[in-house]
Amino acid sequence: MGPDPPLGHATVRLAVPHRPLARATIRAVPQRVLIVDDHPAFRTRARELLETEGFEVVGEAADGAAAIEAARTLAADIVLLDVYLPDVDGFEVAKRLTSNGAGPAIVLISSRDGSDFGPLVEDSGARGFIAKDELSGERLRTLLP
Repeated sequence: MGPDPPLGHATVRLAVPHRPLARATIRAVPQRVLIVDDHPAFRTRARELLETEGFEVVGEAADGAAAIEAARTLAADIVLLDVYLPDVDGFEVAKRLTSNGAGPAIVLISSRDGSDFGPLVEDSGARGFIAKDELSGERLRTLLP
């Protein structure tokens, strides 16, 4: 205990009930997604679905060249990338975006089944493949670290 307080001053001690510390919960920051598909209707549906499930859609692109530019400028965490694009296929776009090892997570999509592409998905540097009719936030999260 310290020295006595000067005359005329009282020492006040507060009783604080002991409560166990509550666990802090940190809300996950939404992952930023770029949607690349040449069909505007699919981009709209995918945006609505992913935003409803907690993702932040930061942009859209309709072809490979626009996808590469948008991925670099928008700092997306995830690129949802159609295999069939009008200028260059999604496999090549994925290779370009992952070539330096520091790019976004690439998830390839198509209306075709993933088994149709054999080893192309893995060889592209993509995290995986989701058929368009199976797209969901939960399914996408299974492919991410």
